[in-house]
Amino acid sequence: MSRIHVLHENPLWLPPLAGAFDQRRLPWTEWFMDGGIFDLSAPPPEGVFYNRMSASSHTRNHRFAAELTAGVLAWLAAHGRRVINGSGALDLEISKARQYAALQTQGVATPRSILVGGRDRVLDAARLYFADRPVILKPNRGGKGLGVRLFHTLDGLRQHVQSDEYEEPVDGLVLLQDYIRAPEPCITRAEFIGGQFLYAVRVDTSEGFELCPAEACEIGDLVCPVGEVRQHKFDILSDGIPDALRVKLERFLAESSVEVAGIEFIRDTHDRVWTYDVNTNTNYNPEAEARAGYVGTDRSGPGALAAFLGTELRRLYPLAA
Repeated sequence: MSRIHVLHENPLWLPPLAGAFDQRRLPWTEWFMDGGIFDLSAPPPEGVFYNRMSASSHTRNHRFAAELTAGVLAWLAAHGRRVINGSGALDLEISKARQYAALQTQGVATPRSILVGGRDRVLDAARLYFADRPVILKPNRGGKGLGVRLFHTLDGLRQHVQSDEYEEPVDGLVLLQDYIRAPEPCITRAEFIGGQFLYAVRVDTSEGFELCPAEACEIGDLVCPVGEVRQHKFDILSDGIPDALRVKLERFLAESSVEVAGIEFIRDTHDRVWTYDVNTNTNYNPEAEARAGYVGTDRSGPGALAAFLGTELRRLYPLAA
């Protein structure tokens, strides 16, 4: 029986999508990509394949899950299977440097970023390009905001790089990036499904950079103080995002063969927009969706994603669902 196949490596992120599949009575199965055996000389099963491999898989002791997934995606493509977020999406997921290059090609502004190979070169790069300006240090292959740190001085960066707290990035590459000063501590995450804008979420950053919206990733109190008004950490924006930015981002996704993504951007004090992260393994915050009245509908992230995958399955295999 043809079905939807979900390639992933984090079972904690799967239940919302599984529930949306079951609600719509869609046939599906999961491929847990921490390991496996695949006969590359035989054809894959029939169906629609959705890749949600995460750049942060190595933080869950799945060090080679992305590499295994890359091989499996090539096998699927060679046999003409319908793959959502295939090899091109995975390539962007595991490299912010390649994300920025692709974004800039489509006229999307990204913060100034310096790619550095080697721990011993980080300080030299910071002295050369940032002097005494604040700088953000982030792994080229990250996820969930892990390993992202802000330094206001070169001395602070030096102490960190020379300390035991410094974590070697899994691919050996880090980025030094301009710190974008926003008028308030928040960023915007725009969600896209089927390459089309779904909704945008305001994310409070006053407690740091670990911004994964999945319920399984939530840490601490979900309600954060901002000024005199207590704001939720994640809130869906009723007015969406500017049309000009939406068009650019949708064009970027189409050119990059990415169909499902959460794209994060920030506004500076001059109202300029800077895009700094593309997450092709996107998650959705159930509390924010509940406040917006989206839960259980095709306006929700899991609902819209299940509906999109179901439509593709029925289009290719009319008797499957």
